[in-house]
Amino acid sequence: MSTGLRSARTARGWSQERLVREIEQYARRHVTDVASTASLRVYVSEWENGKRNISDRYAAILRQLLGVTDAELRGGPLTLPPSVADGYDELLSRIDSASSVSESMVKAFNDQTEILRTMDRQRGASGLVDQMTGHLGALEDALNFAVLPNARRPVALALAGASTLAAWQAIDSGAVERAWRHYELAKRAARDAEAPMYLAHAMAEQAYVLCEAGRPALGVDLVRDAQRTLGQAGSPRLQAWLYAAEAELCAHAGMPDDCRRALDAAMASIPPGSDDRDPDMLSIFLNGAHLARWRGNVLALLGDGDAVTSLYDALEVVDPTFVRAQAGLHADLVQAHLARAEYDDAHTHLRQARLLASRTGSVRQRRRVDLLSARL
Repeated sequence: MSTGLRSARTARGWSQERLVREIEQYARRHVTDVASTASLRVYVSEWENGKRNISDRYAAILRQLLGVTDAELRGGPLTLPPSVADGYDELLSRIDSASSVSESMVKAFNDQTEILRTMDRQRGASGLVDQMTGHLGALEDALNFAVLPNARRPVALALAGASTLAAWQAIDSGAVERAWRHYELAKRAARDAEAPMYLAHAMAEQAYVLCEAGRPALGVDLVRDAQRTLGQAGSPRLQAWLYAAEAELCAHAGMPDDCRRALDAAMASIPPGSDDRDPDMLSIFLNGAHLARWRGNVLALLGDGDAVTSLYDALEVVDPTFVRAQAGLHADLVQAHLARAEYDDAHTHLRQARLLASRTGSVRQRRRVDLLSARL
């Protein structure tokens, strides 16, 4: 039985009939042939009940639609055993190849991560799973066979940044175990690169996996451990990000006083100006406008009436290319209006949040929208 396919489908709230329609729409967009509607209905049922194996051609389509890896789709093990070089000649060949990784090659790796990051925020994570898997595989391979520190550090840094992106995409797709494994990879890579900022960022983002799993208090502990690990070595922008993450997790954990203290610390730490990227921490997007949205989100979680003002201010300046962030912002406004019993406004923003979550295929946002919808 392909429990992987069934789990991925139901995580999106899709019926088997909806999956058939999505396959047909994918085929039309990509000008490729698929079976008839009647046959696809049979295929989906038989795939999920173990009566038919998913062919490689259909697996490629399903991975793009559902945002899962091949192993997750087929219900197999989440990770493959590492490949072993066959003999000393091949091993030395890989070591020689890794040692010759140039600055231009590392730049190419980072450029690819940036392209995937841009595509993710505009279109969502589900359609990028194959590209992200291949990208991480290439980086891991380069790192595994790099011997000396001067060859390892730049590749490890590139891997740390790519792994946190892959992990956040996995959270968005509802693949929490894959997310956890990617964060563990990111932390190992950051330690190898001797990059405390990347290590602290990976630790703090990993706390969101704990929160999604129902352990927000443990997530708070992990974020605070990330802050202690970083100490004074981080940039002001990263310090602000860590405080804001702490505030959000404290809100989920029912710690309102700690939450407000962390929010105040974040507001005090954020650098002035509209720049949102730090040259030493490209994984972070944060400026005053982004932080205002985040503050509104946290206040909404606390049921604070001031959340509405912060969120509408953020809505006016939000970057339209951050489609998933816009979905989250409208969901925040639903929560804020519900706290004020303003149900018509809540309905308006719920429709917009649902539309944007569907556009990006975000399982995480969809779950939140469904929970908010149940309160209306």
